[in-house]
Amino acid sequence: MAAVETPQELVRRSAKRTREVFAADYGAPSGLQNFPQPAAAGPKPSPHDLAKRADLSSRIHNEYADVKELPAALAAKQASAQASALARRKKPKNEDVASDPVMAKMIEGVSSSKSQTNGTASQALIRSSNAAGGKLPPNANGPTPQRNLPGSSLVRRDTVRQQKPEWHAPWKLARVISGHMGWVRALATEPGNQWFASGAGDRTIKIWDLATGTLKLTLTGHISTVRGLAVSPRHPYLFSCAEDKKVKCWDLETNKVIRDYHGHLSGVYSLSLHPTLDVLCTGGRDGVVRVWDMRTRSNIHVLSGHKQTVTSVQCQEADPQVISSSLDSTIRLYDLAAGKTMGVLTHHKKGVRALAVHPTEFTFASGSSAQIKQWKCPEGAFMQNFEGHNAIINSLSVNEDNVLFSGGDNGSVAFWDWKTGHKFQQLDSLAQPGSLDAEAGVMSSTFDRTGLRLLTGEADKTIKIWKEDESATEEDYPLDWRPTLGRQKF
Repeated sequence: MAAVETPQELVRRSAKRTREVFAADYGAPSGLQNFPQPAAAGPKPSPHDLAKRADLSSRIHNEYADVKELPAALAAKQASAQASALARRKKPKNEDVASDPVMAKMIEGVSSSKSQTNGTASQALIRSSNAAGGKLPPNANGPTPQRNLPGSSLVRRDTVRQQKPEWHAPWKLARVISGHMGWVRALATEPGNQWFASGAGDRTIKIWDLATGTLKLTLTGHISTVRGLAVSPRHPYLFSCAEDKKVKCWDLETNKVIRDYHGHLSGVYSLSLHPTLDVLCTGGRDGVVRVWDMRTRSNIHVLSGHKQTVTSVQCQEADPQVISSSLDSTIRLYDLAAGKTMGVLTHHKKGVRALAVHPTEFTFASGSSAQIKQWKCPEGAFMQNFEGHNAIINSLSVNEDNVLFSGGDNGSVAFWDWKTGHKFQQLDSLAQPGSLDAEAGVMSSTFDRTGLRLLTGEADKTIKIWKEDESATEEDYPLDWRPTLGRQKF
């Protein structure tokens, strides 16, 4: 005896057969439209149109079946209100137009077909003319535009597409130069790229040969730690500043001090030369940036605003021509001509200790405790974070190959891709033998004029020279980059 099939099995089999028979014609939405008909055939609605019309008819019935006619008292009150409003109106309003003409036409078709089938005129969507002039309601011709606007609550937002970083060769330590008797706090390379100068806690300035690392000259004159150095590309001058409140100009032809710039009330921590003008900017513990005329030694501007020590000053050709950072966690952009602040950047949470201006782009970077941020000039717009160097950032440097170097207070160094903020290398700088572990700290840094060598001045009294690994290839050191969808926060 054959097994009796349950109703569920029968329904399932019937649905399966129906799908096999009609899937080719009605399985896709396009199959519900009318197939091409000969010209002699009469107009026949497609299954799609019939389904939409049935759906609209059922919705109209469900929503308006109970409110076809207003109560007599409410209808009279509404008619009198419309009459008084029409009398007060000076200009007739423009006639409302349906936002969806197709839907309005379908509603008219549904209402007319219902009135024909019922034999009596339906009052569901028809407003009877009254003494007020028979003005149609706003939704008489379909949904109002306000209710038919697309909402943004369910719109898929664009995903954050991160740019792939450029591959850079890893950097390695090439030479260690010792000779100072204190922390090396300042470095500067000369325009010809033949030698560089270093200033340290032993109150001396030493001139070194860049190719061989041999000592060429020692300049004495400061009575406290030398904190800033700059070699002028347009004059035979070397400028230095120190914690003895002095800013000195050295003539490199006679190796003597030819000018002193007096005015700072405390130690001077940073110094920068303007690339086109004969002016010099310095900043220090008195919380102001002073602009000096090189020739006359006069103090042109006193750029105020910072509430604590100015840690770094940078100059560039276009506005903002002077950028300064401070331990009050702010960065200030100055208008050099007016001697006033153009803008204040307050994104950092801790004191900002380092600034680095890109040599070819109109951008710069700032570093504080475990934070490195990139900014766009002239308005100082925030661009991105360089995340991953968990140390107090003492020094930043960037070269034309878009390599950013950051040196930490604990001896850690990191190399970044300037465009994307990707950290492609991080390592610890080893203190020289005989030093304390606490003396492993990067105090200053600079790239040479070619950008192929990096000089770092460290707390173990040495100067380290770093170079790119020339034998490295992209296969040996692949790019360790994992894009994320998260937006980078301030």
